[in-house]
Order: sequence, then C-alpha cells, then structure tokens
Amino acid sequence: MYPSVKAVAPLDNYLLAVSFDNGEKGILDMKPYLDFGVFKRLQDVEAFNRVRVSFDTIEWDAGVDLAPEFVYSKSQRSAAEKVTTVTA
Repeated sequence: MYPSVKAVAPLDNYLLAVSFDNGEKGILDMKPYLDFGVFKRLQDVEAFNRVRVSFDTIEWDAGVDLAPEFVYSKSQRSAAEKVTTVTA
C-alpha cells in the first residue's frame, strides 16, 4: 500500500513538491511525461501550476491526474530536503 498525498506545490521547471501521509516529502519531476497523451496539456506552465490534492493523489484542472502509487514511486524523496516544506 502506498502513502496518500497530503500536499502538493508546483516548483520551477515542471517539478512538484509532494508531502505524503507517512511524513515523507518528495520531488516529482514531470518533464519526462509532458510529451505524451493528456500530459501534453501540462506543457502550459499556468495549467501545470494549477495542481491540487484530490482524494489521495494529485490532479490538474486540465483533466489530468496521477495514481498515488506513481506519485510515490517516482518522487525523489532525498531531494525534498533541499526544498521548502510543503504544508498540508
């Protein structure tokens, strides 16, 4: 079972700062996915920045969401220590 997303904040360069309900924090780099399918909608920085927590994961107004296990498994949790804390 993967932890739920509790908070998310957009950062520069299509990065997301994510906090999980187990107390861990991570950085999710979305750049590798922005050339595929519905993720192309997030190439617009304004659309990308409208990210929010929805239930136990994240979603965007552009009709894009991610599975919580994807968010957790792809987040670089050691990198999060270098970034400002995300609050729930």
